[in-house]
Amino acid sequence: MKKIIFYSSCFLAIILLSNCKDKKPISIYQNDQYKSIDTLQEMIERGAYLVNAIGCDDCHSPKKMTPQGPVPDLDKRFSGHPSDEPLYKIDKNNIGPGKWVFMNNSLTAFVGPWGISYGANLTPDETGIGNWTFDNFKTALREGKFKGIKDQRMLLPPMPWQNFKNLTDSDLRAMFEYFKTVKPIKNIVPSPIPPTDL
Repeated sequence: MKKIIFYSSCFLAIILLSNCKDKKPISIYQNDQYKSIDTLQEMIERGAYLVNAIGCDDCHSPKKMTPQGPVPDLDKRFSGHPSDEPLYKIDKNNIGPGKWVFMNNSLTAFVGPWGISYGANLTPDETGIGNWTFDNFKTALREGKFKGIKDQRMLLPPMPWQNFKNLTDSDLRAMFEYFKTVKPIKNIVPSPIPPTDL
């Protein structure tokens, strides 16, 4: 009987300890003060809130048409511009200072004086941000660097990284952790096209 109680106690202790692995408090900056987040799950929930409030779906999720207009295609959420989606012929006479900026139907490709840019894949697939570190994510949003690498080119419009550079480290970390939980989607987004090649 003593052996049964001992083994039962050990089994219960293992279960309790394994469920505590993500209970390390995490600190975030919110409402002008530091607040403790008790679990990684709470951080991910905050990241989901920020990503939705900021509107990352607007450019990084392909759309499908509904009677109310375009809405994010949740089956392709955050996968960026679909690699197999063709673009229509562009009339260069309509692009330039004081002229038009164009978007495709799924709102993931953008044409302007900078050429053509595409919404990036933000899913945790290797074709998205699956190989990124938090420092890559922070560099991309704070410094506007492609793939979050300091010696890479700048991010192209309409990516509003200048608006995100003042987010706190804890907000950026929450967003990054949230993106790591979404469905990974294999999608190699095309490279941008310079205006000379339009």
